[in-house]
Amino acid sequence: MIKRNWTLIVLLILLPAILLSGCGKESSKKVKLIDISLTDEEYAFGVDKSQPGLIASVNEFIEKIQSDGSLDTIFDKYFGEGSPEPVLSAVPDSSKDQLVVATNASFEPFEYMIGDQYAGIDMEVAKLLAEYLDKELVISNMDFDAVCLSVGQGKADIAMAGLTVTEARKEFVEFSSSYYNASQKLIVMADDESFDSCKTAEEAEAVLAGLGAGVKIGVQTGTTGQFYLEGDEDWGFDGFPVTCVGYNSGSLAVQDMINGNIRYVIIDEGPALFITASTNELN
Repeated sequence: MIKRNWTLIVLLILLPAILLSGCGKESSKKVKLIDISLTDEEYAFGVDKSQPGLIASVNEFIEKIQSDGSLDTIFDKYFGEGSPEPVLSAVPDSSKDQLVVATNASFEPFEYMIGDQYAGIDMEVAKLLAEYLDKELVISNMDFDAVCLSVGQGKADIAMAGLTVTEARKEFVEFSSSYYNASQKLIVMADDESFDSCKTAEEAEAVLAGLGAGVKIGVQTGTTGQFYLEGDEDWGFDGFPVTCVGYNSGSLAVQDMINGNIRYVIIDEGPALFITASTNELN
């Protein structure tokens, strides 16, 4: 009689199921973007109020790069088929004629880091702006909440950080002309069907309104997503009965969603597109 190794046989029988289960876990790390604009916003640069000549020059510059196609060329590097170009920052030196830009380099694709160099739409625009003004570019990286404050305190000349124009921020800066239309969007796990039948912002908001405080939704701290979820009178946002969890970046929020610690992420459309694509490439 042939002696059988039943443990081995059972493992061989179960192996296909184990492999399929493993594949299921891998696919569950995929995320998807709900293609519904929850808000309607405009991005602009926040300029030092004590420099009226600078705001005039910045607006002239924005009109120039919009009309000559330079801005579209930069957008294509991040939303199309172009290649991003790293931007170098000079060392602050009060003896030199410098343009100090306050930013938060964790807001892809508008500003982020490639090694020790800066990249992103705003950073490439900042490089062109410094050249236009014939100044040396200095980039000051800080928490998002401090960006406009630093300009208001005279520590930087201009804030370039994917800034939505708001009345609260006007206390610290004078906003330039708008250069980008933005909105808030939802990122969910690929197998989450909660918003699949939604066609409008009102329908998506009805789902959000019915979730309850036990549901955690991630945002980048200090951004419109936080005000949208928590409610803000100046913005005209009523808020939702959920738990808002703040992160230093949208990427960290999405990773925490993948880890199962929060249900959804709400963030600006540009970063949402960038993060969703890069996350799914890795998973």
